[in-house]
Order: sequence, then C-alpha cells, then structure tokens
Amino acid sequence: MSEITYYGADWCSDCRRSKSLMNTLGVEFDEKNVEQFPEFAAKAEEIAGRKNIPVIQFADGKFLVEPTDAELHAELTVRGLLK
Repeated sequence: MSEITYYGADWCSDCRRSKSLMNTLGVEFDEKNVEQFPEFAAKAEEIAGRKNIPVIQFADGKFLVEPTDAELHAELTVRGLLK
C-alpha cells in the first residue's frame, strides 16, 4: 500500500495537474477514480467534508483538497516522499 491515496477524475483539471506533478516527481500513489466508482467519491467527500477533488490523503490521515502545485510539492518534500 502506498503512503498516498489520490481521489480524482480524468475530467478534472486540478486532478490532472496534481496527478501529473506526482508522476513527474516519481511519487507513488494509489489512484481512486471517483467518476468510475461512486464509493470512491463518497469516501473522498467523507475525508474532505466537501465534494471538491482532488483529495490527496496521506497514510497518517492528513489530506489536501485541491492543492496548488506548490502546496503539494511542499507536503511531499516535508514527508520525504520525493526521490
């Protein structure tokens, strides 16, 4: 299991941006497509308390909702997840 669970959808520009950043940085994550699987959409909403995506959750329970690239990069750096 990965340190990161990513909840997003292909149609979502913020999702594509966050996913692209993690891929570019070589960060591993478990992807949960909220469009294809309603249960993942429900889980993302439960985590975030709102319907916005992407929701990026870390193993310790902390999460980011619609992070900027700078916010996501900073969190990945602090956690030592960059290769």
